[in-house]
Amino acid sequence: MEALSHDEFREFVAMRSTALLQLAVLLTGGDRHAAEDLLQIALMKAYGRWAHIEQPEAYVRQVMYRQQVNRWRLRRHRAETTVPVLPESGTDADAGSDSELRIALWAALGRLTKRQRAVVVLRYFEDLPEAEVAALLRCPVGTVRSTAHRSLAKLRVLVPELGPEGHAEPVKPLSYTSKGIQG
Repeated sequence: MEALSHDEFREFVAMRSTALLQLAVLLTGGDRHAAEDLLQIALMKAYGRWAHIEQPEAYVRQVMYRQQVNRWRLRRHRAETTVPVLPESGTDADAGSDSELRIALWAALGRLTKRQRAVVVLRYFEDLPEAEVAALLRCPVGTVRSTAHRSLAKLRVLVPELGPEGHAEPVKPLSYTSKGIQG
């Protein structure tokens, strides 16, 4: 890898690693150590192909999705016993019910199955189309739809503040940041 490409890679990592780590935390169900490992693997693969990658962030995200799906497949037969890590408390001006909702949602994501969590993260946090989620998870589009439907129903039971099934407006848009899930 030539010096210019090396510098570009370092700049990419400096600018995007926080957001990529948050995605990895969501994919691993709150396991920060597993998330750091997942991101490191994806960045190593990107570094090896850096000169040939046209969209670095998309490439790294794709590697993380596929790597995590492979991990889930390898561990499918084992029972999941991890407890999600709650996000750090921030100093948001709008603390209170919004913070409680974010914490409840974060904990509820950890109670979904691995496949349900993958579908929710990819569809609603990453805003990927159903067909792309299906391709990443190597399943039919109908499976993505039904899994998303069941996952959202389960989240609504676990976090009633999310609103009823037909609720057109979200309570408040949620995203993930270095402070956890934010509104």
